[in-house]
Amino acid sequence: MALTSLPILDMSKLKGGAEQAAEFRAELLKATHEVGFFYLVGHGVDQQLVDDLLATSRRFFELPIADKLALENVHSPQFRGYTRVGGELTANEVDRREQIDIGPEREAVDGARDKADYWRLEGPNLWPAALPELQALATRWNQELSTVALELMRTWAVALGTAEDTFDEAFAEKPFPLMKIVRYPGESNPDPVQGVGQHRDGGVLTLLLVEPGKGGLQVEYEGEWIDAPPVDGAFVVNIGEMLELATGGYLKATLHRVLSPLVGTDRISVPFFFNPSLDTVMPRLTLSPELAAEARGVSSDPENAPILETYGDNVLRYRLRAHPNVAEAHHKDLLA
Repeated sequence: MALTSLPILDMSKLKGGAEQAAEFRAELLKATHEVGFFYLVGHGVDQQLVDDLLATSRRFFELPIADKLALENVHSPQFRGYTRVGGELTANEVDRREQIDIGPEREAVDGARDKADYWRLEGPNLWPAALPELQALATRWNQELSTVALELMRTWAVALGTAEDTFDEAFAEKPFPLMKIVRYPGESNPDPVQGVGQHRDGGVLTLLLVEPGKGGLQVEYEGEWIDAPPVDGAFVVNIGEMLELATGGYLKATLHRVLSPLVGTDRISVPFFFNPSLDTVMPRLTLSPELAAEARGVSSDPENAPILETYGDNVLRYRLRAHPNVAEAHHKDLLA
């Protein structure tokens, strides 16, 4: 039967007794083996926090352009801060979106240029002085969604027949979660225009919040594009390349894209990327013979580059491709 919409999974089943928890694990494994995407409800994230983040996100994009450009990512060797419309590339094509990138708030690594290249990504964020509440909201968002994501990782571990804490060590010290707050201005008129081009996420796990009623996300399934409009109270969740790597391709990192809204409208979305420390080499799981027989092997990205085993190497590669202005300003030595 053809797939017409993403599966909906209720995380509250994990607290509903052994039978319901087992049912959720089976549903999670099926969805992420076959599709790589699903809607997650019953996650426990406070709706008021969701509403506050969306409202504050919209206020950020309503700031004067001078305030936003003061945070432009070209000022950040860590690729943090504001990206203007047309300032990012996916699959070598221009994305029609503006955004602010926010990562862990840390000091830059001393002597980063004498260490593995990916340590250059560790450092501070750029925050809007005119909207101080954004930092507190983003910090709380990181905490809440990291809790949900780690519970999902433990659930996958059990469902895959390994110890529940299999992935814990990768996230125990200096994990590297990232969030983007994105606005897609209406560019489609009516022929669709690329909001963000087709890609797989380069990390472990993504939880996506989209404004109610705003479509545009599409997921590839067996050669067709499936619309994934927002569902009330749900995150859209998808597998990243690191989790595909850990399972030898049993879990699927799936191509997806976003179409620009129609002229006269726009769309706010907040993807949260749950990732381990930059120097993490993802553990390779030993699957049961039954699961191993269905593992597809590890795929290449849309530019036919293999997935890199160390998370920092993988994410740095994507950053250098997506933001050539930052790469040219701060990392010219890596471009060769």
